[in-house]
Amino acid sequence: MSVRSLPAVAERIVVLAPSARDGPMTVAILARAALPAVVAHDAADLCRHLDVGAAAVLVSEEVFVRGGGAPLRDWLARQPPWSDLPVIVFTAEGAAAEGRSLALETLAAIGNVTLLDRPVRVVTLLTSVRAALRVRQRQYRMQDLLEQLASSVRTRDQFLAMLGHELRNPLAAIHTATELLVRVPSEPEWPAGVIARQSRKLARLVDDLLEVSRVESGKIALHRAVTDLRAVVERSVEAMAGHAERVGIQLDVTLPDDPVPVDGDAVRLEQVIGNLLTNAVKYTPSGGIVAVAVERAAGAVLLRVRDTGVGIAPDLLERIFEPFTQAATSLDRSEGGLGLGLALVRGLVALHGGRVAARSDGPGRGAEFVVELPLSASATAPAPVTSQAPLESDEPATRRHVLVVEDNADNRDTLVMLLESFGHDVVTASDGPSGVRVALAAHPEVAIVDIGLPGFDGYEVGRQVRQALGRTVTLVALTGYGQAEDRDRARAAGFDVHLTKPADVATVAAVVEQAGRFAAHA
Repeated sequence: MSVRSLPAVAERIVVLAPSARDGPMTVAILARAALPAVVAHDAADLCRHLDVGAAAVLVSEEVFVRGGGAPLRDWLARQPPWSDLPVIVFTAEGAAAEGRSLALETLAAIGNVTLLDRPVRVVTLLTSVRAALRVRQRQYRMQDLLEQLASSVRTRDQFLAMLGHELRNPLAAIHTATELLVRVPSEPEWPAGVIARQSRKLARLVDDLLEVSRVESGKIALHRAVTDLRAVVERSVEAMAGHAERVGIQLDVTLPDDPVPVDGDAVRLEQVIGNLLTNAVKYTPSGGIVAVAVERAAGAVLLRVRDTGVGIAPDLLERIFEPFTQAATSLDRSEGGLGLGLALVRGLVALHGGRVAARSDGPGRGAEFVVELPLSASATAPAPVTSQAPLESDEPATRRHVLVVEDNADNRDTLVMLLESFGHDVVTASDGPSGVRVALAAHPEVAIVDIGLPGFDGYEVGRQVRQALGRTVTLVALTGYGQAEDRDRARAAGFDVHLTKPADVATVAAVVEQAGRFAAHA
């Protein structure tokens, strides 16, 4: 958490002296020691200064003896929890015991009071004031931290409310669709499509949350290569074109004729551009335009995504790249999302050594996002890299012998039904030890193993099965653990493939169908 610099008034000393001469003299002494101070004319004026801001109070005991300390006492009693204003009291020279006890009784119970007997040596005065300043500065830092903590709590609460909304919407659709499948079994296509779409939406929400966490913690490793940014933009625009057309948005693309090589991760750059396009289309009304342009600029390349949408308010523009920040916060939230896309953009661009900025003339005036990336020193870029997809084969479907190790009964049973619908023979186990026993007895061609298993985990299942059966079995980790380190652990345990739940059905089918290839290329 950052701590703001203190305003000048927060570091000054307020002096309330018994005479018109003592106050200015004290202020002059403090000024020579580079300690800012101001004179208060009476107790009420003192409190007015404190309301503006102060580091400490210097006050003479005579103020209390005459009964004038009530305003200061009341002010100290009203202090916020973080504040404990230092009060330095000059005792009256030769003061009676009852007078001194009155000063202590008035303030000591509720304030941070230090008594200095007069005559006071200058060095003692300055030492006491500097000590009070250090205490007060720590209090101001605590105030900042408490305010930032309160802001974080508000952001957390807003995010949880937003997350609840975003989760309940697809869950409600899935729930209704499952009821329709039961009540109208003769027409399964539409509810099945709803379930598929909303399941993918839930998966994207989880993926976005994990991606932001990984980017901010520096756990994303880029697979850098010289990449033609034009090709990445073309793929991203092509992926968005269908949706843009359906919602009535025109996509305009301007690309240079020559290659634009950047040293980057093509998949992550496509994610950056995809998020910017998604954001632009999301906040542009039907009939609007989203323009994408790439241009060179002094050793760098600029990617511009400009829209004619709802625009961005000036106060939001400053924090638009913060997680969970969105331009629209109305209760309908028909477009959905968690406000993570631009946070991912900023993090991924920074990992590429670039920067991103947002511009808008205000609400209703559209917005522009500009990504600046360094040009690659290489003059050429390799052929475009396409997104990963399940391998296709011209060979006829092969009946496989498959083991499914999964402790969640619903996940296990539905996966078994899916695999059997493809014509495969399936055996099952529900924990780590039984998974190994079944594997050694059944000698499956493919073992699909969950990682979070009772008994012992899926990594241990993989190690034992690999050691016993060698390359005769294709090991597939199908798990909710999808971080890079989880994939590394799976490979180290002997798994050939790591799939994150919910896995695409076509991907699962392709992996099982092509199981023999993994052994052949091991």
